[in-house]
Amino acid sequence: MSKATRNRTVGDIMSSPVVTAVPTQTVQQAARMMNNAGVGSVVVVDGDRPIGMLTERDMIRYASSGSAATFGRVSDWMAPDPLTVGEDVDIDTALNMLTERGFRHLPVVAEGKLVGVLSIRDLLRAAEVRAFGTPAIEVPKGLKGVVVAETRVGDVRGKEGFYHYREYSAIDLAEQCTLEEVWHLLYEGHLPDRTELEEFTARIRSMRVLPDDLLAVLPSVASMGTEFVPLEALRSALSLLCSSWGFRPWIDSSPEVHKEQALRVCAVIPTLIMALHRLNQGQEPVEPRPDLGYAANYLYMWSGTEAPQAHSRAIEQYLTGTIDHGFNASTFTARVVTSTGADLGAAVVAALGSLSGPLHGGAPSRALEMLDAIKKPEDADDWIRSAVNEGRRIMGFGHPVYQTDDPRSLMLRGIAEHLGGDRVAFAKYIESRVVEILKELKPGRQLYANVEYYASIVMETVGLPSDLFTPTFACSRAIGWTTHILEQASDNRIIRPSGRYIGTAPPTPVPPLDQR
Repeated sequence: MSKATRNRTVGDIMSSPVVTAVPTQTVQQAARMMNNAGVGSVVVVDGDRPIGMLTERDMIRYASSGSAATFGRVSDWMAPDPLTVGEDVDIDTALNMLTERGFRHLPVVAEGKLVGVLSIRDLLRAAEVRAFGTPAIEVPKGLKGVVVAETRVGDVRGKEGFYHYREYSAIDLAEQCTLEEVWHLLYEGHLPDRTELEEFTARIRSMRVLPDDLLAVLPSVASMGTEFVPLEALRSALSLLCSSWGFRPWIDSSPEVHKEQALRVCAVIPTLIMALHRLNQGQEPVEPRPDLGYAANYLYMWSGTEAPQAHSRAIEQYLTGTIDHGFNASTFTARVVTSTGADLGAAVVAALGSLSGPLHGGAPSRALEMLDAIKKPEDADDWIRSAVNEGRRIMGFGHPVYQTDDPRSLMLRGIAEHLGGDRVAFAKYIESRVVEILKELKPGRQLYANVEYYASIVMETVGLPSDLFTPTFACSRAIGWTTHILEQASDNRIIRPSGRYIGTAPPTPVPPLDQR
């Protein structure tokens, strides 16, 4: 067994020899070396001295620029003058260096010469092989900035205000593709050609219809409790449905069966949401239409009539832009449950529970409540200042990852402007006042509108009631959850972190009952 993690140094766990490149090589050559070695970076060297880093992030940035990889030079795309770490540095210090700066790789040097490279992967391996009973690597509360797994699904770059699905900008996909195209990209790893898209779309649409045995019990689900909460009803209905379909732990089935289950769950969730909503309103559910796209069918099942094309496209762009967003709380929940070998339905239902929290997905309607509370532009400054000074949360602003504008919010603001309406102009004014007043009252703490702020405006303008905002979010996020579920199952290790006990030191004698 290796030494305890806290006594180990970078030299004990670094990867060596290092995959290196020189500044004059092409990006294509560097990418080929990374792929062949199965690593996420190359160190750019001048002799034996590191002068730059070229990572997968740089490759994605380069690819999105539209440049020709054959001609692009490493020197033009590398991060110059990289931060380095000595081989005698302890692991905790190295981890802090990585997490504080948002890096994933650090060149390791000895007397200025490159001797290895340290990655988050190396640190995770070190944590796994520590002796039983020894302390785990120290991590921030909430796991902020801690890499808990490797993924090919996508990533979020908070400092840049950028996120992507696979190798494509998520905003570009939302603006240029249908939801079905992006769904295929996530499940199959590539954007579909015309034939693949037709086959994939037909397959999904055939799975939208609810089975008769579930339809028979949905009215009771829709009327449970003193208040109808759509997301709670969805959790109950989905549990019943997955049970009736015979979902079992994924470790007892094949990858093909697991993916088929994922498709069925994502295809039927919109139908479940709208059936439950209409039943609660005293209306009969509307049968899904196989001739309509995902978003158009969703709105049709809500109202019973076809929505204007602009409304359908607005909702489709919103849904496409919110499919995945890194290891957020609900996505991480889905992966944790999957790591135990549980069935796909259990993982999705658990993720729905996480999404229901107001600090995660349960807040879009609260942004509208803030606008309603302010009422008119001339009251904005007093209301906002009072909220900030009293420590009240301003809903729809701030994000744990982004340190600049949320790209989803920028996209949705544009969609809202295209849809038009008095509410949009008011929302833009309030956004500008919140940002300015926060700069004044909380200098150094930059807060911008997040996805929830303009999502609420778009969904309200389309006509959806506020109690359907979070369930609508769940429709798209389910596609992201199941993509992560399938990825977790393909290379699984149970997720079992450690906690730090801070209570009274044991062992304390147990007092007799009459002395307590």
